[in-house]
Amino acid sequence: MASGKPNHDYHILDPSPWPLVGSVGALIMAIGAICMMQWNKGNSLYLFGIDMAGYGIFVVGLAIIVTTMIGWWIDTVKESLNDEHTPVVKLHLRYGMILFIASEVMFFVAWFWAYFDVALFPDPSTVPSRTVATGGVWPPESIETFDPWHLPLFNTMILLLSGTTITWAHHALIEGDRNGLLKGLICTVVLGAFFSFWQAYEYGHAAFSFDGHIYGATFFMATGFHGFHVLVGTIFLAVCLWRAYVYHFSVERHFGFEAAAWYWHFVDVVWLFLFVAIYVWGAGQYAGH
Repeated sequence: MASGKPNHDYHILDPSPWPLVGSVGALIMAIGAICMMQWNKGNSLYLFGIDMAGYGIFVVGLAIIVTTMIGWWIDTVKESLNDEHTPVVKLHLRYGMILFIASEVMFFVAWFWAYFDVALFPDPSTVPSRTVATGGVWPPESIETFDPWHLPLFNTMILLLSGTTITWAHHALIEGDRNGLLKGLICTVVLGAFFSFWQAYEYGHAAFSFDGHIYGATFFMATGFHGFHVLVGTIFLAVCLWRAYVYHFSVERHFGFEAAAWYWHFVDVVWLFLFVAIYVWGAGQYAGH
């Protein structure tokens, strides 16, 4: 007790404002989402005599959530640098990341389920209500899909290549090769940015929109949420790149990097399923077909 050093393998957290601040931000963002949707529909939403419809409340809630994430993660990094992450704590951090990725898997299962539900059973003889939604075929006859062997294949190669560069960085870190770690991370961040750029370009040239039909809704929800995950993963890796530059990682202490690498490999695997199921298997009429 005289030294103040704990004699157990657990980390007793100091009082933190972030759980409360994050909860308040989530509540404000949820209310703001309702206000935003009402505003998009051209409706008003009065609360205490004030029309709350609009984007303002949602933006405030989102800003609080982002601030919470940044502040909480900074605290976690400081704890790691202070050697407060014992082997038991590191094990629990790994469990937490694994459970988070498992929850993300189920998140994408929902989008795949929605897609395959209409893609496998478009015939009105099986589901009568789908005559209007699909015209009895999949993809709907009015939809001109993307050529899977053009830009989608190019983006697939970009992500597969980024999977090899993050693995290069990981092995370099384990072997104490800081130069290889930095080069591998730089390549991965650049490739992630390229993927996001080309996906945005692809969306800008889509022959169909998000609304008005089930194909556009399922396509943009599945690929769009994946694109969001790529963007988040790229930011995650960019932070790891900065941490590598300032010597936060060592051969013995680098779970922050490992978590980012796990997340990036998850993003890679999900895209392979999306490419095969939506772009290749679900291809219909497209330019040049």
